[in-house]
Amino acid sequence: MYKEKLKIYDALVATCSRFERKGKTMPYTSANGYMFSLFNKAGEIGIRFSKDRQKIYLEQFHTTLYKSYGATMQGYILVTETMLEDMDMVTGLLNESYDYVMTLPPK
Repeated sequence: MYKEKLKIYDALVATCSRFERKGKTMPYTSANGYMFSLFNKAGEIGIRFSKDRQKIYLEQFHTTLYKSYGATMQGYILVTETMLEDMDMVTGLLNESYDYVMTLPPK
């Protein structure tokens, strides 16, 4: 299950030419000094958004805050199985997340 989900995450990130996957044991994407997507040991994908967008997406996609290694990741939403049925939409969310972290002050 984990390896299958990791393939999905890798394929998702590969559709975005402005950034690449990082991390060997904890896959993630980052830009401008900020992580903006994560893949946890449970095989779940989390994507980071501004508080306003996060609130909208929590309701729109009937999802929850993302948890990784027992911690709730503030600003991240859990990408559900239903969401993964529309990879183009999830690619759009990942690109939106990248655009968001690029507006933050560089770390």
